[in-house]
Amino acid sequence: MYFGPCRAAVAALLTSASLAAQQLSPTTASQAPTSDTSYIDAQGTAHVTRVVPVPATISTEAQHWLGQAAPDQRPPESLAQRRARMNAYTAQARIAWTKICPNRINEDQIAGIPVHIVTPPEIPAANRDKVFVNLHGGSFNSDSGSYSESISIASYAQVTVVAVLYRLAPENPFPAGVDDAIAVYKELLKTYKPSRIVIYGTSAGAIMTGEVAVKLKQLGIPLPAALGIFSGLGDFARAGDSASIYSLTGLSGHLDPSPPGPHDPYYIGNSDPKDPVLSPIYADLHGMPPTLFVTGGRDALLSATVNLHRAFLRAGVDARLVVFDAMPHAFWYNPQLPESIEACHMMADFLLAFASK
Repeated sequence: MYFGPCRAAVAALLTSASLAAQQLSPTTASQAPTSDTSYIDAQGTAHVTRVVPVPATISTEAQHWLGQAAPDQRPPESLAQRRARMNAYTAQARIAWTKICPNRINEDQIAGIPVHIVTPPEIPAANRDKVFVNLHGGSFNSDSGSYSESISIASYAQVTVVAVLYRLAPENPFPAGVDDAIAVYKELLKTYKPSRIVIYGTSAGAIMTGEVAVKLKQLGIPLPAALGIFSGLGDFARAGDSASIYSLTGLSGHLDPSPPGPHDPYYIGNSDPKDPVLSPIYADLHGMPPTLFVTGGRDALLSATVNLHRAFLRAGVDARLVVFDAMPHAFWYNPQLPESIEACHMMADFLLAFASK
């Protein structure tokens, strides 16, 4: 399952057919290391192998999931292929989540921006003046989570969720997606009080959640009641440690070496990687709404999520961090894991609590 921190999308887009011919064969059982090694070179770069068992601290379902074999080499994937695969995945995700979270979904537009409007079968009277805004994951270049992220939260919070189908890179680099999200938010402000609106997202959407909040503050637009930054980052200029350790599926699967220079040039476009809206870690974060950060112990964006959380804390924000042991990137997309259900309930409860004050 491909959830996609943005770095992987860039690697796929930059890979040429000639590199495909040079693709290495996947490591076999006989070639796999059986002991730990560690060498630190003159530049401080670590050259390591680790033999890591599946921990007993996680559910049986998660143990089985993490124990599935995945080749460590893969052919390149074009952007068109990725988008087709993500479209098929999201269609399946909608079915899977609807089985456990009945819902109504209306495909609509708000401020000219396409949206999914997701509602549970019944909304309590106390929640009818609230709306959650979801910014989906998908490496900025596709949609991997607009259903997975909205159906579960709408059900567990018993609130209407508006999933924003913002413009995608590389055709529409930053700040196009941020502008779309702000347009939807401003339109919702005509109906809902800001104290009854929250914004949240996963991966690319988590990154955009921080970006949107900083831009709203710059524009003097009332901020939402709370934010949910679920496996994100706030610094496009510097890579965190975990990006060089974990693939999209944790310790399994393909992992490209971290390229030099700023992350995700196809999303950044011509922007300065340290632009405080693009990279909120460089922004004045004082006065940000209460924010929940969620990640996993084997998440490629673990470091980036933790670093942004620390920046929120330094600014005096009510910022809370939850790290699920051994879980990979955006594991809460998988409705078969008890950890996913727990995480989604946690997200829904946090966001609802602050939208109810």
